[in-house]
Amino acid sequence: MSKGSLYIISAPSGAGKTSLVKTLIERDSKIAVSISHTTRNIRPGEEDGVNYHFVDKTTFQEMTDKGEFLEHAEVFDNYYGTASSSVEEQLARGQDVILEIDWQGARQIRELMPEHISIFILPPSKAALQERLTGRGQDSEEIINRRMQDAISETSHYDEYDFLVINDDFNTALDDLGTIFRALRLQQAPQIQQYQAMIDDLIRD
Repeated sequence: MSKGSLYIISAPSGAGKTSLVKTLIERDSKIAVSISHTTRNIRPGEEDGVNYHFVDKTTFQEMTDKGEFLEHAEVFDNYYGTASSSVEEQLARGQDVILEIDWQGARQIRELMPEHISIFILPPSKAALQERLTGRGQDSEEIINRRMQDAISETSHYDEYDFLVINDDFNTALDDLGTIFRALRLQQAPQIQQYQAMIDDLIRD
């Protein structure tokens, strides 16, 4: 079994990253999402251990002190972190693992695991981003304005990533995202790792 690849996917809030990734993993059983730890409150419809591992700040700090996170960052006054043990286990099983993290976390991963693929998802326009953030109907105007400013700041780091996907039409963006995963699996190294016995047989005299 060939080892899986590690993917970083980042996007400004409102770009549609969560929906795209959710649909992608439903279509491709070889892809898994690393479940992050967070100190934020659980939201309606979320499940502990499914959407996130919800922990208090004391527990999070203890894990940080023990070096258990590949990356961690503070976002909207809460902490988020990716546990290294779960990522390594998934990769060893041959799964491609997605880390849904911001640019701060992405920089940490680049230092620790340079053999990764990074993808940045962009909205088609600032107006579309504003509409998506407003259309959620869950946040106050103050929070929406703050998220808009944070989204602009996040977007400014787009040039640190290997691939850019524009989420104007959802299905097109989904196809573009899936194409990246499929193409990279066809590179020489993973193909040889998976099909070495067949290749040896083909070239044997």
